[in-house]
Amino acid sequence: MKLKMGCAFNPFSLEGKNIVISGAASGIARQCAISCSQMGARLILLDMNEEGLQETLSMVERPDEHFIGVLDLTEKDKVKEIVALGVEKVGKVNGLLNCAGISTTLPLNSAKEDTLDKFFKVNVYTGYYLTQEICRRANLSEEGASIVFFSSVAGSYGEAGKSIYGMTKGALKAVAKSLAVELARKNVRVNSISPGVIITPINQNLPHIADPEKRAVLEAQHLLGLGQTTDIANACIYLLSDAARWVTGINLFVDGGFTAR
Repeated sequence: MKLKMGCAFNPFSLEGKNIVISGAASGIARQCAISCSQMGARLILLDMNEEGLQETLSMVERPDEHFIGVLDLTEKDKVKEIVALGVEKVGKVNGLLNCAGISTTLPLNSAKEDTLDKFFKVNVYTGYYLTQEICRRANLSEEGASIVFFSSVAGSYGEAGKSIYGMTKGALKAVAKSLAVELARKNVRVNSISPGVIITPINQNLPHIADPEKRAVLEAQHLLGLGQTTDIANACIYLLSDAARWVTGINLFVDGGFTAR
């Protein structure tokens, strides 16, 4: 069947979809919020940084249509409460971007038990519990949903000092695959995305980006150079949209060719 010239059909549209984004006060998650709103989505934006959330809200399309929830995502009872309020305003959920996370460079001998606990709580448990909440009947769209976990190239490829961060990011790939199998009966697709090095307002002044020699090393590892937040947001739009209706259980590398070497 041929489409007529000028047809407005767009399989990547998020019109009519309600999307939850964690960690939305800054960085990649903020850009995901902006880009998803530009594609027509209504948003439930979550973060513990109220000022950052308000700033994100000021940058998205149709700010009055969206909901912001200020909370610590490690507090399960608060997550339940805030998600319910978001669904009450925006509607049942069609998509979830588990963007919230933390990073570190820490050698083996410096790793402590409380550091491991903190990283698994923030990088793994919060996304798992938030997904659990979104998939409750009261919150999940009858049409099903698309859930995306944010992994990293560090979850697949080794780097000195990245063992703790890499463990948590590798765990998210495994979570996505098993949940894809478990939730398919609910028409819930679950995938993960693995970014390479992305330039954000937070890291652009750090030595590995700001120092010309260190940046040159990073750029050499990425065939297409370092990424922008829009590169990840665009990939998320695909996974959230009906264009990816037959895609589940994958880990999508968006890394400028880092993993091709």
